[in-house]
Amino acid sequence: MKKTLQLQRHPANPILKPNPLHDWEALNVFNCAVVHHQGLFHMLYRAQGVDYVSTIGYAVSADGVSFNRLERPVLTPADELETWGVEDPRVTEIEDQFIMAYTAYSPRGITPMFARSTNLVTWERIGPLVTGEDNKDHVLFPRRVKGRYVAFHRRPPGMWLAYSDDLKTWKDFQPFMGPREDNWWDCNRIGAGGVPIPTEHGWLVIYHAYDHDHVYRLGVCLLDTDDPARVIHRPAEPIFEPQEPWELKGDVSNVVFSDANPVVDGTVYVYYGGADRVIGLATVPFDDLLDYARHG
Repeated sequence: MKKTLQLQRHPANPILKPNPLHDWEALNVFNCAVVHHQGLFHMLYRAQGVDYVSTIGYAVSADGVSFNRLERPVLTPADELETWGVEDPRVTEIEDQFIMAYTAYSPRGITPMFARSTNLVTWERIGPLVTGEDNKDHVLFPRRVKGRYVAFHRRPPGMWLAYSDDLKTWKDFQPFMGPREDNWWDCNRIGAGGVPIPTEHGWLVIYHAYDHDHVYRLGVCLLDTDDPARVIHRPAEPIFEPQEPWELKGDVSNVVFSDANPVVDGTVYVYYGGADRVIGLATVPFDDLLDYARHG
């Protein structure tokens, strides 16, 4: 019999809600990056006010549950590619810096962008992964593969890889995993979750997908360490799906969407947006998640 696994919701959920005292985050807070650094959980989250223009806020926590946030966003739209917002951050710690992958949104469409920081609060833009196409859900791997930087990205409907020597010029775009057949939970589109987790068995990857009913769920897979285009195993069943009222109904209903899965003291902390309105936390023992990715 195949194994099954479900993430466990934290009893304090939702752990971050809109703040009516701040215009820029009064409507929605969701889809966050979280980095565990120097004993603290650092959250970069997507926020929206009544104008629906997305910015990125910062919050910090000692326990990963109770967060204190800054009064102003740390990343706001800067040019014609970002007129309508900066969205869905994913942050990777690599080589003594932090790299944020985020989506720029404007009348020109969407553009997968990168920025860098040394303190997680002030950010310098690096540039796009690619321009002029429907491409998003990108995230940088936490170490180089065969001397090159590697990033996930999505050309609909599936997940792709891209490679770079300098984080500025990306090439060798390669598809590696797509939706499965009709009636599966991941039959429509799939995209990256948080930063891939290195293990002795390969890259442990949490990803999101939605079906023909537009229900977003999370799944997991295992990729080869030296050739991440090779899928070692992809379990059939999801590990998380909308159940709570605030996951089933919100600005976009039936959504659990994760951009962050840091591993702290043997536990995987999966932070997720619930229905594009609030932020929740679910956890799973690292060993259990890896075992399910290998054998589920």
